[in-house]
Amino acid sequence: MTMMDSKQAKSLMDKVLGFSKAEECEVNLTGSVTGNVRYALNTVTTSGVTEDVTMVVQSAYGKKSGVATINQFDDKSLERAVRTSEELARLSPESEEYMPRLSQQEYLEGKGFVDATAKITAEYRAQAAADSIIPSRKAELTAAGFINDNASFAAMANSKGLFAYYPSTGIDFSTTIRTADGTGSGWASRDFNDVRLLNTADASKVAMDKAVRSAEAKAIEPGKYTVILEPAASVTLINNMAGSMGRRLADEGRSFLSKEGGETKIGEKLFDERVTVYSDPQNADNPYSPWSGDGQAHAKRTWIKDGVVQQLPCSRYWAEQKDYEAIANPGGWIMVGGSESTDELIKGVRRGILVTRTWYIRSVDPQTQLYTGLTRDGTFFVENGEIQYPVKNLRFNESPVIMLNNIEKLGKPVRINGNMVPPMVVRDFTFTSLSDAV
Repeated sequence: MTMMDSKQAKSLMDKVLGFSKAEECEVNLTGSVTGNVRYALNTVTTSGVTEDVTMVVQSAYGKKSGVATINQFDDKSLERAVRTSEELARLSPESEEYMPRLSQQEYLEGKGFVDATAKITAEYRAQAAADSIIPSRKAELTAAGFINDNASFAAMANSKGLFAYYPSTGIDFSTTIRTADGTGSGWASRDFNDVRLLNTADASKVAMDKAVRSAEAKAIEPGKYTVILEPAASVTLINNMAGSMGRRLADEGRSFLSKEGGETKIGEKLFDERVTVYSDPQNADNPYSPWSGDGQAHAKRTWIKDGVVQQLPCSRYWAEQKDYEAIANPGGWIMVGGSESTDELIKGVRRGILVTRTWYIRSVDPQTQLYTGLTRDGTFFVENGEIQYPVKNLRFNESPVIMLNNIEKLGKPVRINGNMVPPMVVRDFTFTSLSDAV
């Protein structure tokens, strides 16, 4: 049985805990049904459905722990997995940062499961792909794309009485559409928990339009420009920055939030006052698990408010060492924005560059959060509130910290890559060279 409900998962994990002879035992159980369709050159190339259930058993003696993984759930196999984890624990060296398992926690109600998504059929996937392929073919464009849907659950139980369960669903769609001569390229993506929100035809229309408009791009001089960044253009930069906002990194002088003498920049204004970032496991548009990988309860938290850093994620180990509050990393973040669409933001720009998305982003200086990367799949010169012509792709060197200090305007946030990001107008974005890539 791939998708287990709460009672089924708990019954199985309780059986495993009953076999345990270790000082501590933790069981993690995950299951998923995943379907997909991939297409290229206006033709479906692969499709299928995979199902899997996996159990991970961790046993501990003091600060020594061992792990065994299994996907056979008869009693003999389950007990063997427990014994294997115990044997490995006895042989393992101590981990100075091992933390005892948590007792039962209070969790928010999960909001990530949508029955309609769990019931997606092969016929639905075929039609969703056709809604992208057929219009592209008629327009003499070439489409490639990927549709991936899943229904899954995650459960955790331990010998201290903790039990957690979270079911979720999701569907992701992305497409790249090119002109017949290969000189123009457009791209679009969508991701939701609820399949009823997805319209692959509408998304593909956006990519088709950009493909046609981006053909025969002109070269412009690199330099500092005002940019209109679509959410896909900024999400990786901001996500990289968010991933560096750990309390330990800051305390140890290893992040942009560090100060001399072991101090941090918590409570300081580091960004434009319009920058507010929070997370909420029960957010209607971007829900995630109400518990973290080590069993901590997630709650709605504000990380940056009006440009001021409010708090940082902190592991249980570091919290114990420093007498801090332990705060788990969120499962997704939301940046507050305005109400305007990307098209409406463009109308307010006198002179600038519209960037559809960025890719191949690499770190240049972690301490200052400086990254380099390239634009892709639709970069356009904007003048007097209108797109004038396509421009060749550009390499940039930019820090999201600086970027979020140079905001001119924010639009309405949309979900992308499991986060909520607004399109934004940013001044003095640094482009360093041209790229001949489409």
